[in-house]
Amino acid sequence: MQSNSSREEILQRIAAAQSGRLAFVNSHAESANDIYKAISPNAVTCFRSELEAISGQCILCENEADLYRKLKEFVEQKEIPTIFCQDSYISGQLNQYNINTTGEKKDFELMSAGITGCEFLIARTGSVLVSSASESGRQMSVFPPIHIVLAHVSQLVGYPEDALVAVQDKYGDTLPSTISTITGPSRTADIEKTLVLGAHGPKELVVFLSKA
Repeated sequence: MQSNSSREEILQRIAAAQSGRLAFVNSHAESANDIYKAISPNAVTCFRSELEAISGQCILCENEADLYRKLKEFVEQKEIPTIFCQDSYISGQLNQYNINTTGEKKDFELMSAGITGCEFLIARTGSVLVSSASESGRQMSVFPPIHIVLAHVSQLVGYPEDALVAVQDKYGDTLPSTISTITGPSRTADIEKTLVLGAHGPKELVVFLSKA
């Protein structure tokens, strides 16, 4: 268990990083603009633009019902026979909307798409922050060929350090064993400098983002 002093140290480091970023921007305005860009015009649009710029996809939804309707359309368009899901709430919703789902171990290696929730979304980088605390565990963010993420606008934060503070606030001294960010589909350009998607993880990352 993490001590209070350790918690305070983490928060102090994050605060120092934030102050350093602001100080850098103020004192090096011209060069800093390419590094610490403002979140514009709003967090939702910024997140979507950044995610799509790195070959991800963000589907905006008016509410949860709209989200599952659009998810069903996506599944039908992609001809995904069954979505692998280990989250009990999401599985219940998938069943309600007649979207085929399984969570059986025997189907894990055969999945064509997997679905999870997330901890937070980072607007500035178009990243998805996940942790091992969810029912989906660690494997679901790296194994499915298509990784589908369900999220709500309330989970949007501005910068990576904001996400770390939010995780600390959520879990306190019982931080998950794994906290990681996903920034677009898996990719590599190691072979002849040719960009290949899905080399070490999902080939597609699709975020369904509910606005209400």
